[in-house]
Amino acid sequence: MQENKDNRNKTGEETEQLSLNDDRRVQVLSPGTLVAKRFFRNRLAIVGLSVLVVMFVFSFLGGAVSPHGQDELFYRVEYMNKEYVGVSENSEYRYLKFGDDYSSVLQAQTVLAIQKKADSFTYKDAEYGVVQEGDGLYSIYSGNTLIGAAYLDIVQAEDSSVTFSAEFQYNALKAYVAGGGDFKADGGSYSVDADGIITQGSEGIAALSRYVVQSRTSGTVISTGFREALMEALDAGLEAFDYTENGETAEYTVVYDAYTRIWSVNQETATRVLDTYASPTGTHWLGTDRNGMDMLTRLMYGGRVSLIIGFIVVLISSVLGIIMGGISGYFGSWVDNLIMRIVDIFYCIPSMPLLIILGAAMDGMRVDPQVRMFYLMLLLGFLGWPSIARMVRGQILSLREQEFMTATEACGISVSRRIFKHLIPNVIPQLIVICTMSLGSTIITEATLSFLGLGVKFPFASWGNIINDVSNSYVLTNYWFVWIPAGVCLMLTVLAFNFVGDGLRDAFDPKMKR
Repeated sequence: MQENKDNRNKTGEETEQLSLNDDRRVQVLSPGTLVAKRFFRNRLAIVGLSVLVVMFVFSFLGGAVSPHGQDELFYRVEYMNKEYVGVSENSEYRYLKFGDDYSSVLQAQTVLAIQKKADSFTYKDAEYGVVQEGDGLYSIYSGNTLIGAAYLDIVQAEDSSVTFSAEFQYNALKAYVAGGGDFKADGGSYSVDADGIITQGSEGIAALSRYVVQSRTSGTVISTGFREALMEALDAGLEAFDYTENGETAEYTVVYDAYTRIWSVNQETATRVLDTYASPTGTHWLGTDRNGMDMLTRLMYGGRVSLIIGFIVVLISSVLGIIMGGISGYFGSWVDNLIMRIVDIFYCIPSMPLLIILGAAMDGMRVDPQVRMFYLMLLLGFLGWPSIARMVRGQILSLREQEFMTATEACGISVSRRIFKHLIPNVIPQLIVICTMSLGSTIITEATLSFLGLGVKFPFASWGNIINDVSNSYVLTNYWFVWIPAGVCLMLTVLAFNFVGDGLRDAFDPKMKR
């Protein structure tokens, strides 16, 4: 039988037989397609690219959809026992003077007479009368003239800035020991009740008590109502009591110090404080930092800042490196020698100490955080161009003697066009690789400076200054959510850039097998 005589397929159509040497049997791929195929065969490169995509989405889209701002502060309410007033019981007589005749010696003689329950005493051939007006109040007379008084109950004004005259205190004390009533003093009319509350009209202005109540907080006004509630608590021997003022009820605890003989009255107050180092919750998925800010949001914005700084620094370095390297490699001679000596000088500069010094200088000058970030990018970019310039120079030195460059010269193409239109594009593959690898190291450098407090400053976040929150071993061991997520993001991003850079290097290698 004739072998496949008509060379027909199943449908009956004729097929053309191609020889093994026919060029049409080979699919011709573009250089870009070849690079892409080689790149996507590299598993680590694919992993790195996937991680970078996730990081970009997390940093740029996450920050945009986050319900919190990067510098938004969060607070919590804490209940604190704060000493409100101190109370001491007066057990020693105090004195009122009406004129200059009632000296300290006479006051001492008065105490002796009271202790002896005498109604008079003699001093320097002069006799003085002691009249008990009531419990804890004695009037001192020289003849028929009132010269002073000794008392135990103390007149305490509601407003600590108000002082009362001796006449007011004496008349108030007399009315109080008599069981309460009206009295006049300094041209005004007042009344005092059996509990020692002194009023003018319907307004309480002072209180009489043997308990001395002193405010522990400046500017605090102790109302007569609070004094009354406090006295009742002390008389009843209570350790705690409630008091309502202006519609708000507060709880007070009473603590007695036997050594000082002072009661401390503590008030439980609700205080808003920064919600620092809060554990992860539904509201804050990664907790809060030492400033009371949402860690997840700070992590998003920190990634945005770190990536932007990395790309801008590499862009600056690349532009400077391409220009300097292109000029050096093309012109050669003394131009090449000069530029390479400049590169050598830059390689001798201790970049990290220099950055630390400049960071400290900006701290001293209190440079605005946003301006500081701009300066940081310029400095890192200016210090990073020599390696790119040297690579570009080496490539151009090997390319400038090629036939296509001879053709461009013969066609009269300008020097700048020869360099940037014909030479530089041939350097792009190697440039892409070195820039990709440099991104990781740039992000590490920025993170190091920010960790040391010399890079990105508050309120802007970066992964470096987030890790800076770990200021001591206690935070390191107890608040993992502050530094571990930022450290993991930083590590994964740098590894991803390195994986992608390795993948691009292998993909651009012409010796790589298909």
